[in-house]
Amino acid sequence: MPKDVKVRFAPSPTGRLHVGNARVAVLNWLFARRQRGEVLLRMDDTDRERSTKEFEAAIIEDLRWLGIDWDDFVRQSARQTRYDAAVERLKKAGRLYPCFETSEELDLKRKIQLGRGRPPVYDRAALDLSSEEQTALMAEGRTPHWRFKLLDQPIEWTDLGRGPVRFEAGHLSDPVLVREDGRPLYTLSSVVDDGEFFISHVIRGEDHVANTAVQIELFRALGYDVPDFAHLPLMVGADGKQLSKRLGSLSLGDLKEKGVEPQALTAYLARLGTATAPEGDDTLDGLVPGFDLAAFGRAAPRYDEGELSHLNAKVLHRLPYSAVAERLAAMGLDGADEAFWLAVRENCERLWDAGHWWRVCHGTIEPAAAPEDADFLAEAARLLPEEPWDADTYAAWIERVKAGTGRKGKGLFMPLRLALTARPKGPELGTLLPLMGRKRALERLAPGG
Repeated sequence: MPKDVKVRFAPSPTGRLHVGNARVAVLNWLFARRQRGEVLLRMDDTDRERSTKEFEAAIIEDLRWLGIDWDDFVRQSARQTRYDAAVERLKKAGRLYPCFETSEELDLKRKIQLGRGRPPVYDRAALDLSSEEQTALMAEGRTPHWRFKLLDQPIEWTDLGRGPVRFEAGHLSDPVLVREDGRPLYTLSSVVDDGEFFISHVIRGEDHVANTAVQIELFRALGYDVPDFAHLPLMVGADGKQLSKRLGSLSLGDLKEKGVEPQALTAYLARLGTATAPEGDDTLDGLVPGFDLAAFGRAAPRYDEGELSHLNAKVLHRLPYSAVAERLAAMGLDGADEAFWLAVRENCERLWDAGHWWRVCHGTIEPAAAPEDADFLAEAARLLPEEPWDADTYAAWIERVKAGTGRKGKGLFMPLRLALTARPKGPELGTLLPLMGRKRALERLAPGG
């Protein structure tokens, strides 16, 4: 019988979410919803110096902006007693042992091993310390950190992203699970939480593969069911180089300020690494039925801001008025109705582009027509029909201007567009003209006339 599906997204509230975090969140959410499973949001806030409530609130805000919800919520800072209990179980089982080396001493050992062409694996010297030697070290003021003793056997699993994975015994260091001050490290706290919250699948970046080997053994040592793991290639930039050094400019807060639509971002991240290109009508809920981890390739997906911008425009071009009404009002476009939005949306790459077209229809712009077209525009103004105007007004007016001036093609249309909108491209003038009105059109075609 298949196990109940439950995934977790576990950000650290030490900064804002960036696109790498967001992709992990989106993929976990889609996987869980596709399997009719649950999502746990876990704040990995054990870094007391850097974790803040402000960052936690910002992460929650960013997830909600993306449209991601969750069924359970927990903070690691509230679970210290559970980690302490796990530590005691491991000590009693003989799987956790005290080590007294300083960071400088450990660094020297690693350098010596590398210099000899050996992997920098911990030599388990602490296991040879007698109780008297341990007591003497503590009398010197040394406080031990605690390492988990790995078994001398290979660690194997079938990864949902990478396929069969095997780590040979002796290729991994016994990991430190508890700091000198008694605080657990991520390796321990994550396993305890995954085990006690019955996480069925862990979906994350392939930079965690070695951690997974250790954690699988830790799951077993603590008596928890081992989840299924899926490790996916990390995103790189459009140039194929590592993205991590540039993540400071790719926070979700920054993307929001740049006018990126959440629907565009989730569609882009959900398809990135697959053979299927995102579409402008790909909603987060709409992606659920077809989501499949097997669709992701092994090549590092390239995050391309240009592709995201193109998709962002496609999303805007399809958004109904109901999806933007409140945001248009918040931009100060009071009275921006459905007719206005439907007229201009296909000429917006960012929502704020609607502001220009609002000024075209209801405000003041600086006309961009060439001085040599002044006489032509004055004649076009003279030929403007009286109101009321409707969808047929523009076509009738153009025919009169064409007949009266002899102009046609670009020489006819471009001066009119530049005078009326200050842009060489944009919505159909036939749609804008009734929104603009005769008085405003006259002022732009023949200023002071």
